[in-house]
Amino acid sequence: MKNNLMMLSISLLITVGAFAQKDQIKEAQTLYDKGKSEEALVVLKKIEYLIVNASDSDKSDFYFVKGNACKDLASKNIDAVNNFALASAAYQDILLYENDSRNYKYAFKANQALKAMKSTLVDGAFADYKAGKFKESSAKSYEVYQIDRKDTLNLMNAAGAALTGKDYINAIKYYDELRKINYTGKGVVLYATNKKTKVEEAFISYSARESNIQAGLYEKPRTVYPPSKKEEVLISLAYCYLERNDYLNASKYYEAGLQSNPGCMDCCINLTYVKMQQKKDLVDQMDQLGNSPKEMKEYEKLNTQKNELVKSTIPYLTKALTIDPQNEEVKKSLLGVYRSLDMTTEYNALKKTM
Repeated sequence: MKNNLMMLSISLLITVGAFAQKDQIKEAQTLYDKGKSEEALVVLKKIEYLIVNASDSDKSDFYFVKGNACKDLASKNIDAVNNFALASAAYQDILLYENDSRNYKYAFKANQALKAMKSTLVDGAFADYKAGKFKESSAKSYEVYQIDRKDTLNLMNAAGAALTGKDYINAIKYYDELRKINYTGKGVVLYATNKKTKVEEAFISYSARESNIQAGLYEKPRTVYPPSKKEEVLISLAYCYLERNDYLNASKYYEAGLQSNPGCMDCCINLTYVKMQQKKDLVDQMDQLGNSPKEMKEYEKLNTQKNELVKSTIPYLTKALTIDPQNEEVKKSLLGVYRSLDMTTEYNALKKTM
């Protein structure tokens, strides 16, 4: 009997709790309808921890109100990037729950909202970049990528804006993600010339271009296949590490860039620079040592490492000269290396070519 009463009590608590959730979701909806999105979110936050055990219908109602409220705040430029992210997550939760339950209550509206948000964020990212607001541009492009992970160009835009804004931590994060998904940026750009303005314009599809040509509005179709962006991703990643004085990772990714493109002049030059910076660090350590036997032994050890580092630049500099045989700056750098290592024969041979 006692067990039956306990089960009845629990059942009543669950029922009362469910009704309370419904009432608070309705209250939040009413506040949102009145334009009080921030207050609506305060109400929803009180019951968010309970939603995981709510009915599928209540879950849909909850996340739809939350998505709409966050989207409204973002559109008013109130903590825009964060609220767009929260709205996106809420709408995607609707799709997840409704796909599982096969009860499509808000799925269509959620999809439409996500598309509208994506368009708004893309436009906002472009406007911010033009205005020099690189951090904001990067954040918006990354949020677009979070909404649609198939559209990897937005991840590339996020990385590029972060790099331009010298936000190397996020730039590393985004470029590394591009590296992991093996981003190449390969695709097709479809052009045709507007007969009226004589300006070449891009089209989103072959059919769109063809229909405009058939209508007599455009002429001179041209198709461009952009080169792979793999090398750019690796070099940019290396540069970010270099700017943070992380020579180990900088060297790692410049090497990867050189493997991707053996004719990469920037890789050769920057790998030389990295080695020379590491050499400078060793020299600084050597300058701090005294004259005790232990310190003299350490000095010799560091001096050997320094000479090995200098020697390791030779393959990069000679490769750079095979890429650009007339590059005087590279020749001067290689002469300096030969001189510091007492490589007289090599020094004289190169000197004769200048």
